[in-house]
Amino acid sequence: MHMADALVSPAVGGIMLAASAGAIAYSAYKCKDDLDEKKIPLMGVMGAVIFAGQMINFTIPGTGSSGHIGGGILLAALLGPFPAFLALTAVLLIQALFFADGGLLALGANIWNLGFYACFLVYPFVFRPIIKKAITPTRITVASIVSVVLALSLGAFSVVLETLASGITELPFATFVGLMTPIHLAIGLVEGIVTGGILVFVYKMRPELLESSAENKKLPMNISIKKVIGMLLIFAVVMGGGLSLLASSNPDGLEWSMAGVAGTPELEAVGDVYENAANVQESTAFLPGYTFKSSGEEGSAIGTSLSGIIGGGITLLLAGGTGYLIYAVKRKKEKAA
Repeated sequence: MHMADALVSPAVGGIMLAASAGAIAYSAYKCKDDLDEKKIPLMGVMGAVIFAGQMINFTIPGTGSSGHIGGGILLAALLGPFPAFLALTAVLLIQALFFADGGLLALGANIWNLGFYACFLVYPFVFRPIIKKAITPTRITVASIVSVVLALSLGAFSVVLETLASGITELPFATFVGLMTPIHLAIGLVEGIVTGGILVFVYKMRPELLESSAENKKLPMNISIKKVIGMLLIFAVVMGGGLSLLASSNPDGLEWSMAGVAGTPELEAVGDVYENAANVQESTAFLPGYTFKSSGEEGSAIGTSLSGIIGGGITLLLAGGTGYLIYAVKRKKEKAA
């Protein structure tokens, strides 16, 4: 559900960038108190997991469409909402800059659509209340499916509103929302099942991870999560370097909906702002479309695997480094006081 620049006007793109920047700043501020230093390595590894997971488009049977995980609920369940939002921001920033996945002008909208609803609305008001009374595999699965479907539906509806506000006449509101809603309900169902499976796996290994996030408490000092981090790191490498090669070639839910309305999965936009954004992205994206620039439209298996591993590694460093930086600033202020 990564929006391209052509789907937003400069004004809407600027507003959404400002809104997301505010949410990022607030999350960083809240992390000064809420970030568990023991979870900082997990923050980086989970960023890599989501990066790799978003490379794997799965087919939606009978539609000719595909989808990929958003990851907001999964991140929030393990890290808490504020570190989760920062980790997902790192994923989307790296995708846009280095892999030309999602537009730079639309980056703020993509961060908002995939991160804000999942981390700040659905997780605290839907997922957490479902599991807080008694965390069990069944409750985790139910909470995951319900929460992911709701978060993805809100994000999809937000895409429609952003194109409406941008005056994209090729995508009339009623028809566009009529296609976006059901296809993202289906995508959300699959992602919800995947999210539930991963969380149940983690819960059986180290239940304190989900419990600490649900209760907004830090992990006990005697609890080690190195084994969980190691398993998730292996998972990220396998997904990014191997399973990404099995990704569906069908258009994703957004592209499929656009094709159903406008007759094309991609729209073109004319103007200096769009041209400048495209030029910047072209200069920074060293593996555009998750493959080598010389590979053409068919792509390259080696390029895809390399993209998954390199992208996951950069995301790990950025997301984890953000956590360490916030913690370092906090410690410095505490020592000064």
